[in-house]
Amino acid sequence: MTRPFAAFALVACAVAAPVPVHAGKFNKALDIGSAAPAWADLAGTDGKKHALADLADKDAVLVVFTCNSCPVAVGYEGRIAAFAKAHAGTLAVVAINVNTGKEDALPAMTERAAKKNFPFAYLYDPTQEIARRYGAKYTPEFFLLNKDRKVVYMGAFDDKATGAPTTKYLDDAVAALRAGKAPATAETSAAAGCGIRFNAKKSDD
Repeated sequence: MTRPFAAFALVACAVAAPVPVHAGKFNKALDIGSAAPAWADLAGTDGKKHALADLADKDAVLVVFTCNSCPVAVGYEGRIAAFAKAHAGTLAVVAINVNTGKEDALPAMTERAAKKNFPFAYLYDPTQEIARRYGAKYTPEFFLLNKDRKVVYMGAFDDKATGAPTTKYLDDAVAALRAGKAPATAETSAAAGCGIRFNAKKSDD
């Protein structure tokens, strides 16, 4: 059972001010302390529409960009599910898929979520805008948000996609958040997964 984020306000202030005006080391859109881009009306595999604002009662939110078709992302599903269950009392896990191929479309997502019994929301954004706003490039890629919905960690889940990891970045970040501290490692490169398949836009020339 997880305990409440007793010193949450302290770390929220520590990482939220001042708001950065530059991007992170690996991320071109966000830095640690950036306000997390919000989403609204994203369809979920539960048949409902979802918004970040729906999670206002949660002390923290973990956003993971993932998909059905990437072997690395699929390999992390069990770890993400275990993480969601371990922190269910205070932290919400939200998985978002923006790939638009048939194997990654909402019907296929719904089938996979039911088959794997995901204990977290699995949302679909065929516009791909939410991934662009987060600066996400790979699946899986993780963003931990504090109570004020500022980014306190972004990057990989841990340091090893296969086999036993030696450093669990997200677990360490959550532990630091509970202790009222900033994570020792606040940003990493994403896991060695698959690139998000962004559709061409007129502005991408």
